Amino acid sequence: MKCPFCSHPDTQVVETRVAEDGGFVRRRRQCGNCEKRFTTYERPEVSLPVIVKKDGRRIDYDRSKLRGSFSLALRKRPVSIDKVDMALEHVEDKLRTLGAREVQTHLIGELVMAELQKLDKVAYIRYASVYRSFEDIDQFKSIVDEVTTPPPEPKKDGVRKKD
Repeated sequence: MKCPFCSHPDTQVVETRVAEDGGFVRRRRQCGNCEKRFTTYERPEVSLPVIVKKDGRRIDYDRSKLRGSFSLALRKRPVSIDKVDMALEHVEDKLRTLGAREVQTHLIGELVMAELQKLDKVAYIRYASVYRSFEDIDQFKSIVDEVTTPPPEPKKDGVRKKD
């Protein structure tokens, strides 16, 4: 693999990790010339569905657009690149699992929101406000309440506690 810093053709793998879900291999490499380190990812090349836009246009799936959406929502938030990469993998895995040749953009938006909700609540609210085109403060309040409301207490003996 060619070094992205000095273009030297000789790089060495210094560490290899398989992702938790086994979907890709992460390799740390070091250049034999400038000695800088960089990361590469190996993943199987499986075609993802064509994306159908709201206006009916069809475009090829573009990972960089999805990464851009995550980056914008997570701007200045304490979330590591590795966690973002895992979220991207989860979205892509779900798209592959569908087995569909075409997917509407709203489905991708919902998948992104689900991953953002797990990663960072502020980023989730940012993304949802744009994705769902919030027009007033009540819509913001509703989604903030959604992420701040504690989950219901678990059932004991099949009976839920009364409020």
